[in-house]
Amino acid sequence: MIEIKDLLLRFNNLLISENFKINTIQKVLFDVLNLQIKNEDIKIKNNIVYLNIKPIYKNEILLKKEKILFELKENLGKKAPENLI
Repeated sequence: MIEIKDLLLRFNNLLISENFKINTIQKVLFDVLNLQIKNEDIKIKNNIVYLNIKPIYKNEILLKKEKILFELKENLGKKAPENLI
């Protein structure tokens, strides 16, 4: 018989917390663009990242969007966001 703790450990590996995703997004944006963004300026909804930042920074992100999404995919795997807005 499988114990509950074993099942919870399996689900723990499958689930990635929202804070971990936000921290990973911050790290990737800093590595790629040298841009520091606050936690409260990053929102994730329906697997899309919404950034509450100045338009000039959004333009920089859009220019390197493919590289950012690739890095996020490498760090988060299947749980990586599909798009940045």
